[in-house]
Amino acid sequence: MLPHILPKENFDDFVAWLMTQGRVAAPVAKAPNFSFDVLVDKDDIARIRMDYDVTILPPKKYLLPSYETLLDFNGPAPENVRAEIDARPTVLLGVHPYDLHGLQTTVAAFSQDPADASVLARRKATRVIGLNIASYANDEQFMADMGTVDPPDGVADLFLTDIGDRYFVEIGTEAGSEMRRACDCFRPAGPEDHRARQEYDERKAANFKKRLPYHVRYLPELLEASYDSLLWDAVARRCFSCGTCTNVCPTCYCFDVHDNLNIDAASGVRERMWDSCQLEVFAEVAGGENFREQTASRLRHRMFRKGKYILERTGKPGCVGCGRCSVHCVANISILEAFQQIAGEAAEMHAT
Repeated sequence: MLPHILPKENFDDFVAWLMTQGRVAAPVAKAPNFSFDVLVDKDDIARIRMDYDVTILPPKKYLLPSYETLLDFNGPAPENVRAEIDARPTVLLGVHPYDLHGLQTTVAAFSQDPADASVLARRKATRVIGLNIASYANDEQFMADMGTVDPPDGVADLFLTDIGDRYFVEIGTEAGSEMRRACDCFRPAGPEDHRARQEYDERKAANFKKRLPYHVRYLPELLEASYDSLLWDAVARRCFSCGTCTNVCPTCYCFDVHDNLNIDAASGVRERMWDSCQLEVFAEVAGGENFREQTASRLRHRMFRKGKYILERTGKPGCVGCGRCSVHCVANISILEAFQQIAGEAAEMHAT
């Protein structure tokens, strides 16, 4: 499917058309940060910030809401149980490549047996429009190392690159092709447009320097070697176990489920909400046993999930290098710094 051009003078018309297809979530300013918010009406189009750096929460929240009702029941019999799946048609507009990888990882995790009907139904009802980026937003990002600078195949229906007074639009799926045909806002890309896109790529390649002292393929093995490292105890002394890092992560998908009974003790709802492996009670089981009671073991577990466990389970990156966890950590704990330090420890271990 050949690329097209979306002139910026047509951008508002394009978004207005998208709003006729379902709810549209786009990046808007939440001073001094940015957030993916649902546009309420056409006046909200003016709030869209396609020049944003990184949002507070990833767009994952539209596939896996922080809080949702899974089902309601009115008695013990199966016919009295009704599943609730909120899968409204949705368009995610302006998703950066690393968050596209985060969406791919989330879907891969919830596609495993037993597949999660809610997440997969929302993904099926969601159209994704990606947005290219030209450089890092802050010193905590390391997407070049994690292979998430460019979008994964098949996640973005359309992928936009800002080339001045227009967007270079690459079509990634058949649904994206249908969007292009249905909206009279595009024109075919010409030779000058292709040259501008190539020049963008050249500038982009020069801006994304790698920040890990090793190839990411070695990260799982380096983490395995660091399991008994004193590093985890040292870093854990600063950790408050607040769970902020997991809340802002594009690939964390742990949740808890509660049944809330009505006063008749026979009816109620089953609810799901985000949970965090960094909370002290997360690994507590029946009888009060907690197999990850120490802060250091919880922090190590999160680092292992980001660099090893999720990759092994889903085949997709558990860390996309977005830097959100480090930027928002109240204790200034940096996952990039931890990944850098384990390489130094491995080098010292092999030198002795």
